[in-house]
Amino acid sequence: MSSGKKMVLGGLFEANGYHSSAWLLPSAVDTAPTDVEYFQRIARLAEEGKLDFFFLADTPAARTENLDAWTRGPLYMNMLEPITLLTAIAGATSHIGLGATASTSFYEPYNVARLFASLDHISHGRAAWNVVTSANDFAARNFGLDRLPPHDKRYAKAREFFQVVRALWDTWEDDAFIHDKANARMFDPGKFHVLDHEGEFFRVHGGLNMARPPQGSPVIFQAGASETGKEFAAETAEVVFGTGATLDEAVQFYGDLKGRMAKFGRHPDELKILSGVSIVVGDNEQHAREKWAAWQDAVHIDIGLMYLKTDLETDLSDLPLDEPVPPSRIPAGSNHHQVYFEEIVGLIRQGLTLREVCKRYNRSKAIFFGDAVQVADQMQAWVEAGASDGFMMAFPVLPDSLTEFTSQVVPELQRRGLFRRTYEGATLRDNLGLRRPPNRYAAARHAGVGVPVMAIDD
Repeated sequence: MSSGKKMVLGGLFEANGYHSSAWLLPSAVDTAPTDVEYFQRIARLAEEGKLDFFFLADTPAARTENLDAWTRGPLYMNMLEPITLLTAIAGATSHIGLGATASTSFYEPYNVARLFASLDHISHGRAAWNVVTSANDFAARNFGLDRLPPHDKRYAKAREFFQVVRALWDTWEDDAFIHDKANARMFDPGKFHVLDHEGEFFRVHGGLNMARPPQGSPVIFQAGASETGKEFAAETAEVVFGTGATLDEAVQFYGDLKGRMAKFGRHPDELKILSGVSIVVGDNEQHAREKWAAWQDAVHIDIGLMYLKTDLETDLSDLPLDEPVPPSRIPAGSNHHQVYFEEIVGLIRQGLTLREVCKRYNRSKAIFFGDAVQVADQMQAWVEAGASDGFMMAFPVLPDSLTEFTSQVVPELQRRGLFRRTYEGATLRDNLGLRRPPNRYAAARHAGVGVPVMAIDD
């Protein structure tokens, strides 16, 4: 960090916070999940703290089984469609990036290209698309399937999906719309390019009926941690939500992923890796840990068991809570979130009781405890050790955790020269230090070469 490089800070937001007990706290707003004005206020708080982006995770499904358990921690059971919500937030903010998940398993490429291009125009260049393949069978059943296709098949489809979307964003060259009223010509037909794609999963012939996005392409987020996912990210992603609940794990992930980029003709600086972290600010470390412990104690055991069932892909609820989980109950493998699967397996192999596994499991996120100086120390240590370029922060309790971070930790990071005092540019790409991709057709014409029917990247 002595080079003057600033860390990237983004927030992962869930109505009352990402802790499973956040909705139970006296400060929780019962109507928050569908309250646009509430989310606008949260986004403005994040923007006042100069965060790089405001991010919404999503799955296109409600849970339809084990509702007695899911009522204890109703994740994804009552929420607004994220791109619609971000469009409303765009009008209430000016600088902060706006990212959302859209699944390559259940959208069509043209829809995603049009939705995120629209968000990029509406927000004046602040949109980001988190490319995911989906990881639960509840979503599959909403779209005519009994269960998700195999992991590698989903990623093969995602790669082709991504290629089509990026090509559609290049339908129009940047200067295609000339607005020549004297000659009644709104656009230059020579700068409109029809995509003619026929692949294994998609057949698309046409063009996007919208000017090229202000950023050229909305920023591409990903979170895959499997071998296939890391290959896809090394080829295509610009921001990755890194894994690793410990410093050593995060350093290993960072080096592994950045080391894969050269074979795709990419420089490591073209990708920002952000470690997932929950930050708990207190008067001191002990106070912060006591806050976390109180939130943990409020989590009903039913939802803890359900999270294990979801990510381990097997039900352990028949086992005694206060005895170690037999290793024989570990499934042979995972078809959903492989990194979460491995985290649970690691906890089981430590000989922890089932109750302890439920309490310790944090979906591969680190937890930083302490006062502002202590939290800033930990963040600085991770970045300087080569564990990350910054952090994807899952705020446990809203708005309190966000307010504490932006009012206490952000000024300490700014004092150290580790984080911005003001937004540097007009777009999310500008603020992340990412280049704006040239239009592939204009670039090919300038270089005097042809453009293949399908180009993966510029």
